Amino acid sequence: MTFKQTALIFASILLTLIGLGCASKGDGKIRITIWHQMRVDERLILESQLKRFMVLHPEVLAEQLYKETEELRSGFIVAAIAGQGPELVYGPSDQVGPFQVMDIIMPLEDLFDKQYLDGFNPKGLTYYKGHLFQIADKLGNHLTLVYNKKFVQVPPQTDEELISLGTKLTKDTSGDGKADQYGLVWNYTEPFFFIPFMTGFGGWVMDTSGTPTLNTKGMVDGLKFIQDLRDKYKIIPSEADYNIADILFKDGRAAMIINGDWSWSGYQKAGIDIGVAPLPKIVSTGLWCAPMVSPKGFSVNINVTGEKKKWVAELLKYLTSPENEFETAKELNTMPTQKVLYENDYIKKNEILRNSQMQIDRGKLMPVVPEMRAIWDSMRPSYQAVLNGENTPEEAAREMQRNALQRIREMNE
Repeated sequence: MTFKQTALIFASILLTLIGLGCASKGDGKIRITIWHQMRVDERLILESQLKRFMVLHPEVLAEQLYKETEELRSGFIVAAIAGQGPELVYGPSDQVGPFQVMDIIMPLEDLFDKQYLDGFNPKGLTYYKGHLFQIADKLGNHLTLVYNKKFVQVPPQTDEELISLGTKLTKDTSGDGKADQYGLVWNYTEPFFFIPFMTGFGGWVMDTSGTPTLNTKGMVDGLKFIQDLRDKYKIIPSEADYNIADILFKDGRAAMIINGDWSWSGYQKAGIDIGVAPLPKIVSTGLWCAPMVSPKGFSVNINVTGEKKKWVAELLKYLTSPENEFETAKELNTMPTQKVLYENDYIKKNEILRNSQMQIDRGKLMPVVPEMRAIWDSMRPSYQAVLNGENTPEEAAREMQRNALQRIREMNE
């Protein structure tokens, strides 16, 4: 049974039990709902922008609803298949593939004129199978090197400099034989946070046809590098998930952290004078560590029709206007998608945004194909087995590839 068939059955059962959809309140207004998984500071900005839109257009009631990422995806699939759900769904571009396969989001190229679309950085427009399915207001969702200027004045440019600086900044101040301060921390146990080192050694997750490419020298060398950072050079903790790394950096017990653009404002609010720099170059390959880059934006429910479609397009254009994207960029240090803003003095002179743009340019767009989920699920256990000493990097690479191919075959049966 295919995923789509399973979802159809589930949708039918769920609708029978509880019902779905956004019922009209009978007030005569055009109701537009956005489902998203924005963090709190993003939600506050979105709410402010929606209120301003409704002042301009009192005939419209625009509402937002937060959902956790997996809840949003599964809930939207079920609702949209049933002919209901929110008019707009917001998130990273990798949800486009699964939504398109289910035929629950509409192509957007005919909903907007060429002049409007030409105003975007091309990376902010997500096309799949020849059609535009998402328009982004933020570009990035990417990892960078974040450093505490109290410890680091000049960020490392290469892996050799990273190791050298990290060694100097890893200290046992209590004399108990354990590090009290680390040169570097990050959530290195998760595959997404490993990708920059995989690419730095020449690897990538799939080829142009969507076939996994996990059993490669780039994968093996990247895995060995992470092992060396922990076991040979000892500049990272022996164990660190996202929360541990985040706390160590916020507490001033780590000089550098690898984290995404979503984290920067939180570090600044914690009182840390941060710098943001592109991830280093691997000397042996001459390649920059390239994180995955993903636009975050809006897709339109396939069930939107008639007069409401015009208002949904109007709201989407408003939320992605240069004025509103600039507001978000100033508040959150996120990279806008409207090209005109790249000439804005504030953005050009902002050190964090300038280096963020450099990292985006060096990054690789996250694939939006549904098979990407199978690849993540295949990478995680084998990758973590290497860190646990249960697998060699070579064994893990072979196992990842074998499992990814098997999962993709099962997806498509």
